[in-house]
Amino acid sequence: MRSNHFKDVRLHFRGGNSNDMDDGNDSGEGRLFLGKNKLLQIALGRSSEDEYSDNLHQISKSLTGSVGILCTNRSPKDVEGYFAKLAVEDFARAGQAAPRTVILTKSQIETHPVSMVEQFRKLGLPVEVKSGRVAFVGGREEWEVCKEGKELSVEQCKILVHMGVKLAVFRIELLTRWEKEDGTVNELQ
Repeated sequence: MRSNHFKDVRLHFRGGNSNDMDDGNDSGEGRLFLGKNKLLQIALGRSSEDEYSDNLHQISKSLTGSVGILCTNRSPKDVEGYFAKLAVEDFARAGQAAPRTVILTKSQIETHPVSMVEQFRKLGLPVEVKSGRVAFVGGREEWEVCKEGKELSVEQCKILVHMGVKLAVFRIELLTRWEKEDGTVNELQ
C-alpha cells in the first residue's frame, strides 16, 4: 500500500485542515481506517448478534485483502465521485507486471551525472563514461528496461525511479456502502 497517497485521502475527508490531524478532535467529515482485517471485523461485528449496528456484519464479510473502511457524513454521490476521479501516477514496485515496455534512449542516459555510472552498473545498466558523459556500452542507442507483462525486479524499479518513469497508478475502488439511517448494505462492484 502507498501510505503517502492514503494520507492525502485522509486529509480530504478530514476537512482539509492539516493542522488538526492529530488533535484528537473527530469533528471532521470522515475517517479512513486501515489495519488488520480481523480487528476491523470484530469492531463492526462478525454476526448479527455481535454487530455494532444493524447489518454491519455484512460489511465485515467484505473485509478481505487490502481493504479499509471510510466513515463519513458526506453524500454517497460526493464520495463515489471523488474516488472515481482519484488516480495518482506512482513508481512501480517490484513484483508487479510491467504495464508497458520501457526503453531508455541515449539522450535519457546522457542527462545523468558521471557519478551515477557505478550505481547504474550495479543495477544492471550497461553504461560507461565516454567523453565525460554517461553513455551505453558499445555505442548502443537504446536499452530495454522492462517488457510489457513481465514481472518487475527490484533493480528495474530502481532504474525506473532514477529515470522518472511512473508505471503504477494508485486508485481506491469502493466495494460496499452501508447507510446508517436504515442499515441497508449496497454492493458497489
